[in-house]
Amino acid sequence: MVQQRPIVSHSTSLPEVHESVATSHPHFWGRLFAFAGPAYLVSVGYMDPGNWATDLEGGARFGYSLLWVLVMANAMALLLQTLSARLGIVTRRDLAQACRDEYPRSVSYVLWILSELAIVACDLAEVLGAAIGLNLLFKLPLLAGVLLTGADTLLILWFTRYGIRVIEAFVIVLIVSIGGCFTFEIFLAHPDPHELVRGLIPHLNTQSLYISVAILGATVMPHNLYLHSALVQTRRIGNTIDEKRRACRYNFLDSMIALNAALLVNAAILVLSAAVFYKRGIIVTEIQQAHYLLTPVMGTAVASVLFGVALICSGQSSTLTGTMAGQIVMEGFLRFKIQPWLRRAITRLLAIIPAALTIYYAGDQGTYGLLILSQVILSLQLPFAVIPLVTFTGDRNRMGVFRNGPLVKWLSWITTAIILGLNMFLAKEQILAWTDRSGAMRGVIITGVVLLSVLLCSVLLTISLWPWLGKQKLPQERVAVGFSAVEKPVPEPPSYRRILVPLDHSPADRNAIANAVTLARSHNAEVILLHVEEGVPSRMYGSLASTAEIHEGLEYLNEVMAALRQKGISAEVRVQHGKSATAEIARAAKQLNPDLLIMAAHGHRGLKDLIFGTTINSVRHHVKVPILIV
Repeated sequence: MVQQRPIVSHSTSLPEVHESVATSHPHFWGRLFAFAGPAYLVSVGYMDPGNWATDLEGGARFGYSLLWVLVMANAMALLLQTLSARLGIVTRRDLAQACRDEYPRSVSYVLWILSELAIVACDLAEVLGAAIGLNLLFKLPLLAGVLLTGADTLLILWFTRYGIRVIEAFVIVLIVSIGGCFTFEIFLAHPDPHELVRGLIPHLNTQSLYISVAILGATVMPHNLYLHSALVQTRRIGNTIDEKRRACRYNFLDSMIALNAALLVNAAILVLSAAVFYKRGIIVTEIQQAHYLLTPVMGTAVASVLFGVALICSGQSSTLTGTMAGQIVMEGFLRFKIQPWLRRAITRLLAIIPAALTIYYAGDQGTYGLLILSQVILSLQLPFAVIPLVTFTGDRNRMGVFRNGPLVKWLSWITTAIILGLNMFLAKEQILAWTDRSGAMRGVIITGVVLLSVLLCSVLLTISLWPWLGKQKLPQERVAVGFSAVEKPVPEPPSYRRILVPLDHSPADRNAIANAVTLARSHNAEVILLHVEEGVPSRMYGSLASTAEIHEGLEYLNEVMAALRQKGISAEVRVQHGKSATAEIARAAKQLNPDLLIMAAHGHRGLKDLIFGTTINSVRHHVKVPILIV
């Protein structure tokens, strides 16, 4: 029996929905339904607008000949998503958490930056796709559509409040809508069955390499590997080997169904493009062009409308999962959490800027090339997520009996080698093209490319060789994953010698004073009563201000101080004058250096927070003193 290494710090992935779905159903179909969901959320990333661009390009330029690339990419995706799900199920850690705890901080930060770039590239495709869909259906200008996509933050917030099952149900509805649209379109296109079969035979040349790698990047998306390892933890699985083995089996079925559905959608787009455009020698340079050509070529306006509806559905469904992936990556790598709306806004802003600039300077035609470029960027990020995943799931110390077997291990590393080889070849071709067109900037571009290549290659070598390099370099407690957390020793209780109590002459003061009395007696501590004067005289004249209100407040504080002293508690009074209660409380805490700050909450929220302010929430960001809120 292999001894599992301990976890020292363990934070859950997506804590708001962690283990929120029960799976203990007596029948097969009930358990299958309970486990169904995570793979569908992942699969929407395999049919986003970026896939549309690469599939349309591949079908229009090369006919059915790149169908085999879709099938290979889907097989790779199924293998890697299965490993990602297994990592989350067995270790209860997502891939980002595992990377942060396993690798040196410098390597983890580089992996985080690359993951963020992948998420922004994916979001860029969603921005462009939604804008194009709005343009096709409602004639909204692309630039206006791009700016309008920032409003989907409200949609994300509205859906996440209802739990993971509602989100999954909404995404499945969108997937069914996309599939239904293309099923009808394929029926109208009448593809050639013999050409379909011939397109499954692998063959590649330099002309189709760029679009092949773009298809690969659009299908096997790096941030989906982080996402899946977290989503599977929304199920209550259990801790025994049998329970985890059952969860792995049902999640494999979930992945197989969902990803094959995504394959059918992608294949339908490529086949539609080949049957309608390639057969007639029409080169598609933008998604809008494909929409407009469908009506005259296929003889019905319904095809164009369905095309636009499916495009909007694909963009919105991918937006949901992109938000989750961003949250997982940031919290996993940095252990840093921000509000979901802010996370969504930052990612969307980083995607909107290049999209808006491209439309403004290059026109609507530039969006198509930008879509394909975003998918190539995704592909270039893949090795930095795949190598850690394959390494972790193949490690006996981490996975125990669930480690990759010989066949899975070989298939995993072969998949990694194919991805890495295609990307390196494409990178070489792209760099040569850039330098040929660089002119006077040739030296600067070559220098930048060399420095970036050295950095990325060193990171790749580090994460590839880390199982041998890092065995003796990391302390035992830095291990990323394990089967159970070790209990931490209980720390010594704190000792309070000086307690600061801000008062505002309201009924809430009684709670703060009562708790201060209890702690002061048990710790023999001094109580400092603080009040902040924020009136106009205090703002203008500071401590020189003198009004009836200020004098009444001082008398109130002196009465409280006297009452405390009668109870045998050492107390003093301090009055601060300034524009902001938050700033003055923080200044007093810095000057007096108390061991504890006791503040009374007023219980208001919502609109009252906007009217009266939220002093406690503001103060806690400005002081390093422990705060007791009563």
